[in-house]
Amino acid sequence: MPTPITVETAGRFTFADWREQPVGAPDSTPRLAHATVTNAFSGGIEAAATSCSYAIAYTGENVGTYSGMELLSGSVDGRKGAFVLEERGAFDAGGTTCRFEVVPGSGTGDLAGLTGSGGFTYRHGDTSVAYTFTYALA
Repeated sequence: MPTPITVETAGRFTFADWREQPVGAPDSTPRLAHATVTNAFSGGIEAAATSCSYAIAYTGENVGTYSGMELLSGSVDGRKGAFVLEERGAFDAGGTTCRFEVVPGSGTGDLAGLTGSGGFTYRHGDTSVAYTFTYALA
């Protein structure tokens, strides 16, 4: 079986509808929260409205880490389908860094067999966020 060709792509995303709920005591540190958000990707990944859910651990005022899952339905470099990203990141008063990886076996349609990873850095105040994504299709 030939080795899949690895492709690097990039683009931007915007976010909307951030909804956060405390888990346990809301005014303590450390504390936990659950959040949902809708992202819209353009560029190499085209997805008009993703479904994203995060678990957040606050270790200080506006400082912490998070992990989550994001369902994207749309296309990657013109190939249509859906897939799930597993995300892990950290944040502070300046912004957020995140690394993500395709959940194995989650690709559908033209994206069946999709593998890959990427990331982004968000600075507070940005209205859109640049991402990179390196992927292969089996």
